[in-house]
Amino acid sequence: MKARSFTLCTALGILALLGSPGVGSAQSGPPSAEPSPDEIIRKFAAKESEFRKARENYTYRQIVKMEELDSSGRPEGSWEITSDIIFGPNKQRTEKVIYAPVVSLKHINLDPQDEQDLRSVQPFVLTSEDVDKYDIAYLGKQNVDEIPCYSFSVKPKKMVKNERYFQGTIWVDDRDFQIVKTFGKGVGITSKDHQFPNFETYREQIDGKYWFPTYTHADDVLRFPTMTQRIRMVVRYSNYKRFGAEEKITYGDTVPDTPNKK
Repeated sequence: MKARSFTLCTALGILALLGSPGVGSAQSGPPSAEPSPDEIIRKFAAKESEFRKARENYTYRQIVKMEELDSSGRPEGSWEITSDIIFGPNKQRTEKVIYAPVVSLKHINLDPQDEQDLRSVQPFVLTSEDVDKYDIAYLGKQNVDEIPCYSFSVKPKKMVKNERYFQGTIWVDDRDFQIVKTFGKGVGITSKDHQFPNFETYREQIDGKYWFPTYTHADDVLRFPTMTQRIRMVVRYSNYKRFGAEEKITYGDTVPDTPNKK
């Protein structure tokens, strides 16, 4: 974005029975060891590669709304767009805009880098093909909405001009080895006139196999050289449907579409 201006008896009896000749005690083996961080990374990167390919075969709706907030937290200006990500007659994925009211942002402009973040950074996927681009450090285990997860800090090793990257923390489900939550921001080679908000994205297991992004939220203050601006953004994804299938899978409210940048 660019600024415009800018969580006693019975016991003894059992023990006696277990200690009696001819009565064996079933002993459980040692708890299974946790995989090493490198093994976790290898596993989740492979699953993320599978997911990226699978998601390319799904249509869905994306709803985006971003607001500029004043010092009291009241909306001053907004930009919103609802789109359907569909397949055209030539079976190529395309974006069909359903709703796009007049943009009323007063202090900031959206640029192509914001669009890149909406499409590829906020619904972050870290595949086997891309994992070597990042420094990844294991932070430990932590629950996300009662789901046991491995958490990792992630940052790009080297940035290439015109490319966008994710920097922040990811949480990987300890059973399916897929990303279920990300928190961080989009980064790249930019000037100080361009600032990008911290965001968090949640995924849900939609088809019984893969975890799809369903909700992104940002509420942050962008600090430009000549001004600061608080923004709030919500992105909702819904109505996931595998291309060629008759039924669609809906999570929560109507899913927001990917916004088109101004």
